[in-house]
Order: sequence, then structure tokens, then C-alpha cells
Amino acid sequence: MAMGNYKHLLLAVDFEPNGAPVIERARQLYAQFGSRLTLLHVLEPVMPPQEYMPLGCGAELPLPDDIGLEHELLELSQRQLDVIGDELGVAPEDRLVRIGSTGHTIDAVAAEIGADLVVVGSHGRHGFMRLFGSTSKAVLGSLTCDVLCVKLSEGGGA
Repeated sequence: MAMGNYKHLLLAVDFEPNGAPVIERARQLYAQFGSRLTLLHVLEPVMPPQEYMPLGCGAELPLPDDIGLEHELLELSQRQLDVIGDELGVAPEDRLVRIGSTGHTIDAVAAEIGADLVVVGSHGRHGFMRLFGSTSKAVLGSLTCDVLCVKLSEGGGA
């Protein structure tokens, strides 16, 4: 796919302090191509506290339906995404917070919205992972559109 054909960009946002270059790169592409931009933040599922999971018990245990943490994280994430969305001029309906495995959820949302390009950051810290971080590597595995991995430094700058 030629770069001029990018009509819908998906920016995976992780709120890390050194993630500004990823947002900036997406902003540049968004402005350059006049593309639609969707922001996505993925929360990993909140596991129940250990005290709710006794060792040696194979039976189904009644777990609290809502300990409140996941709901608080969703609200906080949406507020943080709204700040970025306001700065970039992204419509509220294009600011998504989802719960799930990060790579799988990015893939699913990209397919759902018909993204032509997914923009992610890559921390790439060890061995083969220096080429691609764990999230960007997971995303590359099954996406049917292009992926831009923006290399991030560990120290807070690009």
C-alpha cells in the first residue's frame, strides 16, 4: 500500500513518559495525509487479588464481580486519552479504551475500524526484542495493514 493511500490511522497509546515521539509521528501523518485518526489505549485485565485464589482448590470460586479497580483504571485511561485527543483534534468517538491482551486488542480494533496503518512505540530492550518491543512484535504477527514502529529511548526522549 502506498503511503499516500493511508485514510485511517490507529495510534496505540500507552501513556509512558517517553511515548511522545509516537504521538508526534502519528500527528504528522494525520496532518500530512488528512487521515482519520483513532486513538487506542489497551488495559490488561485486572486479576483478582491473591487472597481470592486459595491454593489447591480446583473448584469454581465466587469472586467479587467488581472490586472497583478496573472501573477506576478505565475512567483514568479515558481521561488521559481525552487530553491527547483534545490536543490532536481527534473526535471523541475515535478515542477508545479497551480491556484485553494488548497485541490481540490492537489487531482486533484495527480490523474493526478498517485502519490502513497502526502506529505503535517500540521500547526494544533485550536481544531480538531490540528490533521490536513485545507489543509491537505481537501486533506485527497478525495485522493485515501496515505498522509503523516508532523507536523509543529508555531515558524519556526520542
